[in-house]
Amino acid sequence: PITPGELLCLGSSLAFSGIFYYIYRKKARVVSRIQEAPKLQVDDDLPALVSAAEGRCLPYVALEGIVLPAQAALTSHYHEGLQGVIQKLLLKEHRLIWNSLARCW
Repeated sequence: PITPGELLCLGSSLAFSGIFYYIYRKKARVVSRIQEAPKLQVDDDLPALVSAAEGRCLPYVALEGIVLPAQAALTSHYHEGLQGVIQKLLLKEHRLIWNSLARCW
């Protein structure tokens, strides 16, 4: 016979597993979209490409190149007096090691 305490533990375990699996799948979809993002060079063709895109927005792209302000630096809409330009981003991938306890890389 199964006790009510065991049923409670089993139910909560299944509920937590379902919640964590849902979060995992949601994040995995975002990661796959980012990995499939097209790589674009910052050049004279970029403004025309953005203008031709739906909604004048490119959802996920990887920009490569040196960025300088065309006329003035970018200004923040949320913090008055805060200015900046797009900065070069360096992505460093670390060596993957198999973790046998967590069963992941």
